[in-house]
Amino acid sequence: MEKTYPFITYEFEEMSADDTARHAADYLKMMHKRRSIRHFTDREVPKGVIEDIIMTASTAPSGAHKQPWVFCAVSDKEIKRQMRQAAEREEYESYHSRMTPEWLADLAPLGTDWHKEFIETVPWVIVVFKKAYDLVDGKKRKNYYVNESVGLATGFLIAAIHNAGLVTLTHTPSPMNFLQKILNRPENERPYLLLPVGYPAEGASVPDLHRKPPEDVIAYYTGEKE
Repeated sequence: MEKTYPFITYEFEEMSADDTARHAADYLKMMHKRRSIRHFTDREVPKGVIEDIIMTASTAPSGAHKQPWVFCAVSDKEIKRQMRQAAEREEYESYHSRMTPEWLADLAPLGTDWHKEFIETVPWVIVVFKKAYDLVDGKKRKNYYVNESVGLATGFLIAAIHNAGLVTLTHTPSPMNFLQKILNRPENERPYLLLPVGYPAEGASVPDLHRKPPEDVIAYYTGEKE
């Protein structure tokens, strides 16, 4: 007989229509202030805050509830140094030989380059790993929709970081296998994303970007005549 989860009644906290609209608008306003930051301070962030942020990410939905993710929270200075050196080696190669001219042209307005000093500066680096499969008693157990599930969890993580009054940057050095080696992760885990987490440096600047308006990102199908 197949095992099933016990089912419980969902505790739904209903809001008035006005409160729903207000919460949606307030959250949008908060998230509109989120930006990718490349200049950080070394100001301390308590471990408990990092744990709450990560556990918020871990509330994300996942294929068959497999939760195929591991978040490595790194504050050790020597490990961060090793990660920076390895990341900069890969990024140097990417900027000087791997990226296409079109790619480099698209990056140019953002002012990015292969230097990744923020990995050492920030108090914490969170490295997200995806679990290609689980190992149970030495046997492989399949995970489902791994990339999609970990992508959802990473989105939750970024929102939680911003909600906590901290800043981050999504960093994906390619290839990223060095993270698995430096952190000594098991064979079933693959590096997915690296996020420095901390406070912005005084006077940190960001490009004056503008996000696409609703008409460019939403396609409504209401059955109503416009």
